[in-house]
Amino acid sequence: MEAILVLFKANGQWKDFPLVNATTVIGRGESCDLRIPLLSISRRHCELVMSGEVLKVKDLASSNGTFINNKRVNEARLKAGDRLVVGPIIFTVQIDGEPEEVYPTKTRAQMLAEQGEAEEIVDLEAGIVSQPGASGVEEVAAAAEDFDPITALEALAGEHERKKKEQGK
Repeated sequence: MEAILVLFKANGQWKDFPLVNATTVIGRGESCDLRIPLLSISRRHCELVMSGEVLKVKDLASSNGTFINNKRVNEARLKAGDRLVVGPIIFTVQIDGEPEEVYPTKTRAQMLAEQGEAEEIVDLEAGIVSQPGASGVEEVAAAAEDFDPITALEALAGEHERKKKEQGK
């Protein structure tokens, strides 16, 4: 079975994250297989387990929960096309090339913004809040719009590869 997590940027570009191990841990901790450096994501948030032709997700007692298609789960089987939500990150699950076409998913905040409505920001990203000058809600919202999870994940992957090479010398 080939399983891929597809993540979209705000501009419509996407990045594929193939699940190459039988178990993949997602979280912000350095030991995670897929590391997402956001405080709203637990150090060890959830794990994906591939066994035969089955892909399951298990929440690892995360603070903010793991969701499939907007439903909070402790453990569940993932199907092709499911939306896996970890903190503010939304992955579309692609299994053996299905669904063939994957489209970006809009968050509730994005839909309200398109309608010209404001939404109160309840769960602020601590990493964004701690940036110099980001003291007001408007500044935090602007910083959140500029956050690009794909670029952050690519930078972490490059850093991880660099460390592996240094250790091998």
